Parts: sequence; C-alpha cells; structure tokens
Amino acid sequence: MKKTGVKTPIPSFKTNLTTIKTACNKPSSNDEEQINCLINPSCFFCIMKEPDSSTKKSKITNYIKKLPFLDDYHELILVVSGIWNMAMTNKADENQELPCLGIFECMSFLIHKGIKDGPWIQKNQNIYIPYYAAHIIGSYTINDVDHARKSVDSGVIPPLMELLSGKISWVEQRVAVRALGHLASYDETFQDLLPYEEEIVKLCMHLASTCLEEVFEMFIAVKDKRKRLKYMCDLLTRGNGGFEEENLKAGEWASQIQCWCLHLLCCFAMKKRSLDLICTQEFLKQLSEMWGGLSNNSSPSGVGLIRILCYTKEGRESIAKSRNVLDHLCNLTRSSDNWQYMAIDCLLLLLSDPDTRHKVVEVAAFLIDLVELRSLGGRSNLGERIASSLILDFKQTKTETIKNSKVQKVLEELWNSKVLRRKKEQRLTNEKAEEKRVIVNLIKQQGNQRFCMGDIKDALLNYTKALDLCPLRFRNERLVLFSNRSQCNLLLKDPDSAISDATRALCLSNPPNSHAKSLWRRSQAYDMKGLAKESLMDCIMFITCGFFKSSNGRREHTRIPYYALTMINKQMHSTWLFRKVQSKSTHSDEDEDDNIKNMEKS
Repeated sequence: MKKTGVKTPIPSFKTNLTTIKTACNKPSSNDEEQINCLINPSCFFCIMKEPDSSTKKSKITNYIKKLPFLDDYHELILVVSGIWNMAMTNKADENQELPCLGIFECMSFLIHKGIKDGPWIQKNQNIYIPYYAAHIIGSYTINDVDHARKSVDSGVIPPLMELLSGKISWVEQRVAVRALGHLASYDETFQDLLPYEEEIVKLCMHLASTCLEEVFEMFIAVKDKRKRLKYMCDLLTRGNGGFEEENLKAGEWASQIQCWCLHLLCCFAMKKRSLDLICTQEFLKQLSEMWGGLSNNSSPSGVGLIRILCYTKEGRESIAKSRNVLDHLCNLTRSSDNWQYMAIDCLLLLLSDPDTRHKVVEVAAFLIDLVELRSLGGRSNLGERIASSLILDFKQTKTETIKNSKVQKVLEELWNSKVLRRKKEQRLTNEKAEEKRVIVNLIKQQGNQRFCMGDIKDALLNYTKALDLCPLRFRNERLVLFSNRSQCNLLLKDPDSAISDATRALCLSNPPNSHAKSLWRRSQAYDMKGLAKESLMDCIMFITCGFFKSSNGRREHTRIPYYALTMINKQMHSTWLFRKVQSKSTHSDEDEDDNIKNMEKS
C-alpha cells in the first residue's frame, strides 16, 4: 500500500447559503427549503423528485454524463456524497434508475481520474471522490445481483483493482475490497473476476496480513493530529471526532479490511480455486491469528477460511502440517467464542480423512473434553460425532498410529467411558442409580470439606472418585464435580487440567457454555497460559451468565465484581487489535536506539 500523494490537509468544505440560493435562482420560503437548495447543487436532487418518469430519467442520464467534468468542485463532491448517502441509507431501492442510467460508468471514470490525474485529485474536495465512488459501487451491488451484473458490464473491476492495489491509500482499499467481495459473491459475476484471479488472491493475502500494521503506522501511530491526513479524519468521524474517536474508527475499519479480504479469499476457496496460493504455510500461520477483534463479531475471520479449506483435499493436507493452525483450532474448540463450532468442524474433517487423521490425532485428542456436548451452532448430537471420530478404528490401529502414550491413554479413557461404561450403565436400574447418586453426593461433600480446610490435593481425589462412580445420566451432578475439580487444578497451578475439567463442565451445562463458575475458572486458567483472547471470551460470557438475568422478559443485572472487571481490562489491553503491531514497533525502536548507542561507543 502507498501513502496518498496529498501533502497538505485539505480544508473542510464550508457552504455559503447566499451563493447556493443565487445559483439555484429559486426563492426559498423558509430555512428548510434553503437547506434543501444548499445540499442539492444544480438542483440534482430536485431532478430526483421530478414527477414525470421519462423526463426524470432523461435529466438524470444527462446529468450523470456531465458529472465527472463539472468545473464546480463543490457541486461535484456534494452530488457524489449525496448519492453515497442515498445508497447507504437504503434509498437505493427507491432510486433503482441510477444504476441503470450510468452511475456505475460515472463512478468508474471518477476513480480512474482520481488515480491518474494528480493535480485534479488535490483540488478542493476531490480527494474524497474515489472513496465515495467505490463505496457507491459496493452499496448498490450488495444483495442485488442485477446491479452487480450491470456494474461489471459498466467496467467497474479495473478501477476497483487499482484501488485494491493501494494506488491511493488504505481508506480506498477498504471500500474497493468490499465492492469486489460483493461481485465475487454471485455466480453471475464471479466469472468476470477470474481474469484477475491471481492478482486478487495475492493482494488479499498480503492486505489481510499487513493491513493492521499499515493502518497503525500510517494513522494510529501519528500522534500529532496536524500530521494526520485530514480527509481520512473527516471520513472516519465525519469531521466531528477527537483523537480517541478517530483511533477507534480506524481500528474498526482496519478490522473490516481484514475481514473483507478473507471474504474474497473464501469466495475463491469455496470454488476450489487458487488453493496453491492460499495454502502456503506462512499464510496459514498468519490466518490462524486473524481474529478481527470484537468490532466484527459477525465475521468468522480466519477460522471461516480455514474451515472452507478443510473441505478440500489440498487444504486438509496443508493444515495438517501446520502446528500453529492445529493449536489454534484446539484452543478455539475449548472456548466460548461464537465460532467454536467451526473449529470443531475443522478437526472432525481432518480426522475423517485417512491421509490426515494420523497427523492430527495427537492434537485432536483434546476433543475428548467435548464428547458430552449435545448441540452447538445448530448441530445436534455433536458430542457423539466427536466420540465416533476419535475412536474410529481405535482398537485395530491404536498400536500402529498412536505413538504418544498420553494420547493413547486419552483415547482408551474415551473408549472405556463411551463404549464399555455406557453398555454397563444401560443395565443399571433406576433404584441402583439413585443409590449411587447418594454415595456420590457424600464423596463430594467430603471433597468440599477437604477443600475448605485447604487440603486441595485430597479434595481433587475425592472429586475424581465421585466422577468415576457417578452414572453418566446425572449430568448436573457431574457438571458440579468437574467444575470443582477444575478449581482444584487451578489452585494447584495446573492450567491444562483446569481447562479440560472446566470445558467438560460447560459441555454438560444447558445451554452449553452457560455455567458461570466454570467460565470464570477457565478464564483464569487461560490467563495463566497467556492465552488472552480465550480468557477474555470466557470472562465476557461469565459476566453475561452470572450477572445479567432475565426477569419478566426484562434484562436485569447486578453489580459486576471488581475481579472480573480487572480481568476484562487486562485481556482487552492484551487483545487490542494493534497490540502485536505496537509491540513490534516498540522493539524496532529499541533495537534502533541500541544500534545508535553501539555506533557512538565504537
């Protein structure tokens, strides 16, 4: 990406009511009419209100043709921004004639002019034009295949490609990748992108990997507001934001750039195209770290593309070789992240492939913590599917394919509990089961007493004994026992076991991931392991489940404890979208200072 050639801030446009009234040559009866004249130069928006349909179309067509050549730069920016506002506020449906009357050709021409004509783009407000033009294309083509087809026929792809390549700045890249993503979403227009396939895929891979660093260095890290490009500030906050508001919006836009790049890559991956480019080990490693932050909670980010790749042979083989991706998937399966089910899907697909199963079974063995999960993400009997995948051909091949003794022990435990123990308990009468429940509760009480006395190890043994005895059908009792044992492991500084037990408890809760104590315990365990994102998600869910309750259809909340707020603040700081980039920048500055000092000494 390149920094725009604009060297000096462009002054904000200040309208002059008297000038506009004179230009329109219309008397205004009140202030509202004056404002209408003010924001609708040359009466363009009066044309839009023309009652006669044929006259209206003729006037709009003629106006759009002359729009790129207007000498009045104030009129140009106001009309383009006005059309953008119409498209963004869903008025596109009310003005279907614009896409059919040349608006796409006009916007394409304006983007091209802004890229090629340096003196023109630096005049008045013209620097805003390419951004608005690309945004208009994207806003008219979202969820409308007919408009998408019309835009492609009007030649929008080449100028959008130039913006995507960074011919102006990251601000224009954001709207270009958005518009191209809409075109790639339709079968009717996807084919038109194929001549640019390699360029698009490479640009999106690079942009997704570097956009955070670019936005940080070119905007966030610029502490002197006078040195920030003013048009960027105006676009981010409409000129009304302070330093913090601009930074927050810049972070949101950087996250959107990354998510929309991934969406474009998903469009190609779903059609099994360019997999050789996407499935490189370097990019897969970066992909597993692409979260997008909380500002884009509707986008699955990196794991969405990873799952699509797992549906292909080439994708599975590449992912099975990446320990970074496998570890990421493992952590995601044992979290309260919205995309937990996607990570589970990925591991199940890898386990179902004979060529990748033996490569991933060591990592995927952690799925044993989820075998009592009933439903998640619209999937029923998910725990049964997980168990079946893990113990697939276990008895026949365990000595050949499972060399890790710990993994073999885990799978043997699963075989004993899901196969042997289940068969045994099917013959257990209700009377015998209730007798066991009484004994289990007694052992649990003993464990609670040991715990209160500070004898954590003995308490852990009691809870383990109770779990071994407790019938699988008593889910609530087993939930409490796993959660209590998780707390013991936490106090014994064994975060891995604490995470495992807390996850098992959360799988037994109804709905899944709703047991507040287990969420808090797993959040602490993840914090001990330095996994800030997983800790943050569990802590947020802990607060939601534990301190926000419904009463008579109304949402009520109690005071959130200080320790939870402290954890939230800590992990929000650690998972800040630009944290890694900032750390890298700080280390670079420190290394540079050290080099200067060494040179001075020598």
